[in-house]
Amino acid sequence: MFIAMNRFKVRIGSEAEFESVWKNRDSRLPEMPGFESFHLLRGATNEEEGYTLYSSHTVWHSREDFENWTKSEQFREAHRNAGSTKPLYVGPPQFEGFTAVYGN
Repeated sequence: MFIAMNRFKVRIGSEAEFESVWKNRDSRLPEMPGFESFHLLRGATNEEEGYTLYSSHTVWHSREDFENWTKSEQFREAHRNAGSTKPLYVGPPQFEGFTAVYGN
């Protein structure tokens, strides 16, 4: 199993718009071999730094399946308007990838 996470620092006051972008997007993830699940997670708000933390969380059968997604037409379509939401963020998203070593 491989888990791909992107952490987003969303400007305070932009949370509803950010969540709407994700809820209303045309996801092509289910078309991809090895895709298992997706979640958008909302974390704590950091008042001092002016953001609410979010993470997109996808589970894949393998790292190779995830990498195939990043090279696919579906990936390009899903990210083609990514620049238009830049004002919602405090800094760029941060990617983190994890390979499962143990689980029940």
